[in-house]
Amino acid sequence: MKVTVNSATFFILRSLTYRLMKFISLLVIFMFSLQAYGQNKDNSNKIINADTFDVRFETTKGPFIIRTYRDWAPIGAERFYQLVKSGFYTDIAIFRVQPEYVVQFGINDDSLANQQWDDKPLADEKVLASNLKGTVAYARDGAESRTTQIFINYHDNLTLDTIMFNDLRGFPPFGEVIEGMDVVRQFYPEYGFEPAEYQDPVYHYGNAWLKTNYPELDYIIKAEILP
Repeated sequence: MKVTVNSATFFILRSLTYRLMKFISLLVIFMFSLQAYGQNKDNSNKIINADTFDVRFETTKGPFIIRTYRDWAPIGAERFYQLVKSGFYTDIAIFRVQPEYVVQFGINDDSLANQQWDDKPLADEKVLASNLKGTVAYARDGAESRTTQIFINYHDNLTLDTIMFNDLRGFPPFGEVIEGMDVVRQFYPEYGFEPAEYQDPVYHYGNAWLKTNYPELDYIIKAEILP
């Protein structure tokens, strides 16, 4: 026996079928989007190359490149990657230049950005590489105090490998300048360590304070991860 469907019932069924198919399509699209979002979220702060990555710094004196080695200091390398990707090293002062020792930078013009990273200090790491000329390490003043400030060694500063400072041994390098060390040596040196003694106003008032009090300082214009 054949079952017949009148026209009204047919149109209702067709409408329901269309809505069901549309719902299934949207559900599939949503699931794929959710999966992609989860993958991107998981990988947003991870280092693309697990061994090394290069960062190009544009400065008021020209460019230089830092190569980071994860096996030297994995925690420091990971933080450096995050800082560069977030744009932290954009328009920041090179506030400590001691030609016979180090050059240092890493305070943002935005006090909120400084506070954000200061609230996430890094765990301490052992010194696995020496503080040779051109190597890069975090500044710190006590246990778990590394955040955003880094320094580049102008010379072989081997005492920084073993020096005891606030009950911590040494400053662990996480990378080195592989190109543009001649640029690094051109940063304005006449203020020496003095601007570094006034970090509180720099944290709170940013570049405006530095430009008023130390107008000849050089600046990092931007930093980016090289492909």
